[in-house]
Amino acid sequence: MTSTQSGAPPSSPPRAVVVTVGDELLSGERVNSNAQRVGTALAGLGAPVARAEVVGDEEGAIGRAVAGALEEADLVVVTGGLGPTPDDRTREAVAGALGAPLRPDPELEATLRARFRAHWPRDVPAQNLAQALVPAGARVLRNDLGAAPGLAMERGGRWVVLLPGVPRELEGLLAGPVRELVRNAFARRLRPPHRRLVRTTGIPESFLAERVERLLPPERGPVRLAYLPSLHGVDLRFTVDGEVERAEALAWLDRMEEALDELGPQRFQGADLVEAVAESLVRERRTVAVAESCTGGVLAKRLTDRPGSSRWFLGGIVAYADEAKTDRLGVAPELIREHGAVSEAVSQALASGVRRAFGADAGVGITGIAGPDGGSADKPVGTVCYSVALGGALTSERRRFPGDREAVRERSAQAALHLLHRALAGRP
Repeated sequence: MTSTQSGAPPSSPPRAVVVTVGDELLSGERVNSNAQRVGTALAGLGAPVARAEVVGDEEGAIGRAVAGALEEADLVVVTGGLGPTPDDRTREAVAGALGAPLRPDPELEATLRARFRAHWPRDVPAQNLAQALVPAGARVLRNDLGAAPGLAMERGGRWVVLLPGVPRELEGLLAGPVRELVRNAFARRLRPPHRRLVRTTGIPESFLAERVERLLPPERGPVRLAYLPSLHGVDLRFTVDGEVERAEALAWLDRMEEALDELGPQRFQGADLVEAVAESLVRERRTVAVAESCTGGVLAKRLTDRPGSSRWFLGGIVAYADEAKTDRLGVAPELIREHGAVSEAVSQALASGVRRAFGADAGVGITGIAGPDGGSADKPVGTVCYSVALGGALTSERRRFPGDREAVRERSAQAALHLLHRALAGRP
């Protein structure tokens, strides 16, 4: 079998197929997000996924899926089923399909034993030693975030790569060993696309599309535009195929990005809005504290998820009950009686109170009705008020966010973060 038998000429990009394993994926108990993770990683390398397949935890089904994928693809990536329990059958299934008997790897076994001793006062259970079995001739891909290593096998110029299904471990392997393997195995055939990402928040996708279409030039050459909405905003992804020369592609992408300068405060730089806020706080040597009611700590978690946040994040208070707002943050009881706990007045008092309590340069206050009940005609479910106290000024907004309880909380935290970002930039 050669790498050209799939029908693709040797100079064309490698064809990839993804096989995700797990009964829970077929039953709908879990969303198959790993196929997306693999697809994104491979597309970025210039090895786009042509097809994805889901199979259950049955050894025969896994073996047939991998064997069939190898008939049409240069690269088959399998995720899931590498754990220590009886339903983890991927290793055995693929070894059987490829005629590569499993053999214990002494180095892997020693690593497993050391890992267990470091976390539990006992030796590795016998069933976990299955994770040290390696198909004959396979390459071990080191997994620094978990017990199950990745495995890679080459057959006639084609590759089968087995990866754990735990998302964090999968992402680590995709970014490291798998990236290196694909680049080496298909070096002359990869055509990584040229991409540019523009981040926006605080504007619905349809409104954003109207503005973007007005701002972009009518002639866009080889550039494709995709709108990528989430609870935190909408990303604009501009793509030029890898076949286009780099200089030409970058010139087109620069032209598209520059045309969107007028998006104003809805646009931000960085991997996410927390990064943009953090950079502003560090640059201005400022600090922030947060008071949250309906979001229940979502904003504080997002801020502290960023490494180094102790430099600028002083603390937060989840003031859920009215008594917590008055006793802990100094919100006047009459303010709540007059305006209600969900009001701009109370969100301002929360922002000022938490700023004062922690001695921060900026304070953020959020209060609202996340649902599913608790709303009224005047303040329906999804109504949220949020404020920023900074430099003697108070800035507030009131919005009604769509979605379920989780969506309202996430959108509320993002909106408050956006208001803070604009306040720090002097354009609230």
